[in-house]
Amino acid sequence: MKLHIWTQDQENYGDEDFARWKIKGGEDFFVPKFKGSDTDATMAVMALREKIECDNPFFRRNILGWAIVADDYMTEFERSQLEYDGKIMFPATELAFA
Repeated sequence: MKLHIWTQDQENYGDEDFARWKIKGGEDFFVPKFKGSDTDATMAVMALREKIECDNPFFRRNILGWAIVADDYMTEFERSQLEYDGKIMFPATELAFA
């Protein structure tokens, strides 16, 4: 099993005083060889939050959710790359959790 974490990115098209936040996709992260319960997954996400999330006046990345998935699970983006290009050139980012 592996832990799948997905995010949402936002960019500020304004400035620090008059922010105009726009959603700009997100990113997927995997913790390979994850062994644990849903509670363990929640604890892992909280421990990895600092490596994943970002918040400054011009860019934000927030965790939207997570799930424990099978080792062969692919994100929608990975599946579409495989379908259209025959290979995955931009895989989800792998993170280590001790």
